[in-house]
Amino acid sequence: MHFMHCDQKVDLKMNIIGPLGTGKTSLLNQYVHKWFRNDYRNTLGAHILSKTIHVDHKSLKLQIWDTGGQERFRSLVSSFYKGSDGCLLVFDVTDMESFACLETWRNDFIDKIQSPVISFPMITLGNKIDLKERQVSEESAISWCKERKMQYFEVSAKDNINVDLAFETLAKKALMHYQECRESCLTDSIKLSPIEDSPSSSCC
Repeated sequence: MHFMHCDQKVDLKMNIIGPLGTGKTSLLNQYVHKWFRNDYRNTLGAHILSKTIHVDHKSLKLQIWDTGGQERFRSLVSSFYKGSDGCLLVFDVTDMESFACLETWRNDFIDKIQSPVISFPMITLGNKIDLKERQVSEESAISWCKERKMQYFEVSAKDNINVDLAFETLAKKALMHYQECRESCLTDSIKLSPIEDSPSSSCC
């Protein structure tokens, strides 16, 4: 008789969001498929890729939703945020405007997920650090993230710099958040159970 080591399987939904042209699809394909190409068409609606990784004796199936960055699709896209366990917020370091509108993207996401902002796993990525025409300094991005208690990574989808690290850091945070939510749900359900034998009290 042989024993297989038993991994607990957890499904996590993660979103990668941000303005048009920041390289969200490139980052996702680099992470999942290990390839990069320059000729992506703009994502309309949502494109979903999955990857299974192992963290702390758990098998995590990451379902990563890559959502379009067009302003006019914002209401459609935000419907894909529901049930998310973690979020990557992406801007392009060579495009100051993409950095300037991160706040709008972040707020829109937080409004839709209806989860406490402080504990929700969200990481910011400054993509395209392989290009020379940089407009957003690393210091500015770090400062913006610190104010919002978010982690920041400088990444390049093209040169595969920090891509795995960013996704897997978020996956670990998402797993912790998922477990904390499950524990608090269990605790709440115990608290809500009626206590049969308690004497009825009267305030009169």
